[in-house]
Amino acid sequence: MAEIEQHGTPFFEKRKRNPRLRRGIFLLPSLFTVANLLCGYYASIAALIGGQENFDHAAKAIGLAILFDSMDGRIARMTGTNTEFGVQFDSLADVVSFGVAPAILAYAWGFRASFAPVDGNHQLGEFAWICCLTFLICSAWRLARFNVKGMEPGGNKNFVGMPTPASAGVVAAIVHAYHWYGPIVERSGAIVWFLLLPALGLLMTSTIRYYSFKDIPWTKKQPSVTIILLLLLLALILRYSEFVLVIIAGTYAVAGIVLHVVRFLRHRLVARTA
Repeated sequence: MAEIEQHGTPFFEKRKRNPRLRRGIFLLPSLFTVANLLCGYYASIAALIGGQENFDHAAKAIGLAILFDSMDGRIARMTGTNTEFGVQFDSLADVVSFGVAPAILAYAWGFRASFAPVDGNHQLGEFAWICCLTFLICSAWRLARFNVKGMEPGGNKNFVGMPTPASAGVVAAIVHAYHWYGPIVERSGAIVWFLLLPALGLLMTSTIRYYSFKDIPWTKKQPSVTIILLLLLLALILRYSEFVLVIIAGTYAVAGIVLHVVRFLRHRLVARTA
């Protein structure tokens, strides 16, 4: 057994007795958090440089940040190295990767790359940065609320409000989907794009419940068909990422709203029949 060391000493007991080993294990979740932060920083720089290739690289970096963010907490819980410092460090990294980076990317891709900074575009530019700032503020607010209140009371099945990685994923997926088409060139399309950002901000700060996927027993045996479906989904993402990622991100965002309306109507119906 992996948990048993020589002379019959349990591994986790030996880790507690050996401070050097314990400090080494603490590096595992921190490395994933640093990787998350690095992706957010790279995405911001790439978006500021501009150019369709750099915009696509920024979108992919945000996608990688989502992957690293989903792993650091899980690894910390599996190795018993989750600490208050790790929680705060992770939140600060999330502000950069899922707040600052998508806000800069949305502004640079939707306005700076599409419209020249002339007098006629001054009002659109102000509208753009206000919408992007709203997204950033809501992201930070969402993370602060999660640190204080946690997930939905009574379990870890649902998030309260749309998670910041999912909101950033919507922005990144749309930018990545337009990789072959270039930036927005019509003013009406830019307005719709920037209105999406405060809409995502409202979802993050709302009380709408979103499924967390944290109750899935990943370490237990699963039906063979589940593995096949996951591999098929991975293959579709690798081959048709421009379309599949938008569908996944959009479906997750809309699903929370739809289920919230269904619950509201169900409660109203129960109240009337009671």
